[in-house]
Amino acid sequence: MKEQALSQKLDCDYVVIGSGFGGSVSALRLAEKGYKVVVIEKGKWFNKPEDFPKTNWNLRKWLWLPQLSWSGLLKLTFFRHVAVLSGVGVGGGSLVYANTLPVPKSPFFKSGSWKTLCDWEEELAPFYTLAKKMLGAEKHPYTSKSEVVMQELANVLNQPSAFEKTDVAVYFGQPNVTQPAPYFEGKGPDRTGCIQCGGCMLGCRHNAKNTLDKNYLHLAQRYDCKIVAKTLVYDVIPLNHDGSDGYEVLCKDSLSLFPKKKKIRTKGVVFAGGVLGTLGLLLRLQSTSLPNLSTTVGKGVRTNSESLIGVTTFDKTTNFSKGIAIGSIVHLDENRHIEPVKYSEGSGFWRLLMAPMIQGSTLLSRIFKMIKAICLEPLAYLKTFFVSDWSKRTQILLYMESIDSTLKMQLSQFGLLKTNIDEGKPPTAFNPVAQTLAKKVEGIINGKAMVISTEALFGIPTTAHILGGACMGKDANEGVINQNNEVYNYKNMLICDGSMISANIGVNPSLTITAITERAMSIIPPKQTNQNI
Repeated sequence: MKEQALSQKLDCDYVVIGSGFGGSVSALRLAEKGYKVVVIEKGKWFNKPEDFPKTNWNLRKWLWLPQLSWSGLLKLTFFRHVAVLSGVGVGGGSLVYANTLPVPKSPFFKSGSWKTLCDWEEELAPFYTLAKKMLGAEKHPYTSKSEVVMQELANVLNQPSAFEKTDVAVYFGQPNVTQPAPYFEGKGPDRTGCIQCGGCMLGCRHNAKNTLDKNYLHLAQRYDCKIVAKTLVYDVIPLNHDGSDGYEVLCKDSLSLFPKKKKIRTKGVVFAGGVLGTLGLLLRLQSTSLPNLSTTVGKGVRTNSESLIGVTTFDKTTNFSKGIAIGSIVHLDENRHIEPVKYSEGSGFWRLLMAPMIQGSTLLSRIFKMIKAICLEPLAYLKTFFVSDWSKRTQILLYMESIDSTLKMQLSQFGLLKTNIDEGKPPTAFNPVAQTLAKKVEGIINGKAMVISTEALFGIPTTAHILGGACMGKDANEGVINQNNEVYNYKNMLICDGSMISANIGVNPSLTITAITERAMSIIPPKQTNQNI
């Protein structure tokens, strides 16, 4: 009787904080099982083509900076040890990611804090298959200039078989032709064939990209699932010591100077706000509402050991913008991979942040090497800085490796998220393998390699795939969550986003986040008919 009376006071069964890959999967699978679900997303809906920027010069539509009333879909966050690119909006990272869905190589499943908990490679295999189906994964059918360059790079490395077309979440169909509901037996939205414009990471204006609002979230809304946009969660309060009686979730408007506040009472909570959102919230609540969280919160943060390098060609007839954001990958070995990345024509904002590709252990040495590089090749750098259309003439290289490097995230004395050195090796902005590959691409396309200035000047690496910080472990002394994504010391609380990734993945992580969340949701039993809200 007490349990029934309490349940009648609750507003829903689950609050899902965030609508990215983990949040969207959680929303659909919980709703399918009969639970009443509320998804809370701090970003906005992107429903129409005009909601997306045509180029990344439209900062108001591209960047998330609510202090300036910018409500775009990309957030840039700079820390002492890493710069992070992340997605904001209903659909989370799927709005700005490059569609690419690779399955990691074996070393990922056998490293990190989760390696002893399960045979993950075997355990997750069926969930990878399911995730690919749900995301509409398809082998990239076209060959753009980027693919030609990657094939040539593989040949230069004497590894021609290392080149592969990527599996991508794109509806190709007939270019610019709209077809009724080609997925989910007619239960999905109408889709339009990809026109190969290269604008995937600005948000698809042509209805071809299989973003989460077109699959998981679209289907979730056919059940008892409500999506609340432009809302930020700032507190999660257990109704008793371990949350077994439920939680009170406090939230407020995310874009208002004078935000309205509201609360939702729920039986369970799924944290899925991405690494920065989830860790920022958990670290704040660890000293207030959730004191029994594992002391490992914030530890084991990883950057995928990434390097982002732009190689600008001097050939005025070359156009790297045609195609999809990432259409191929070169598997250098089981630990290392490199992919070509592109933006649509006219999207040259990044040129403002580029600097010569150098290495150096001190600020003074790096400044000296940057000046020396420009003095030795002034004409080449002049051509690179002032190229007519940076995105058309630049092949961005994304290098990733599964070799581990970690940071930890903490709160500063002002309550802001900050990074620090963890127990392991920290990530570096100067990866010699990545720079050697960039030099080879310089020769292939007759160009000059550049890096983001925060890397060259301050030695701060950049990543689009921040991971970890709420890792799996055999108990609360070794991890924040168990192998089923359940938070130690709290009931009906799960973490399902990039912060759960417990080793350096070495490839684009979206498919893996989807697969692990599918597994976690498969373990939750259906709602019993006598469980009433």
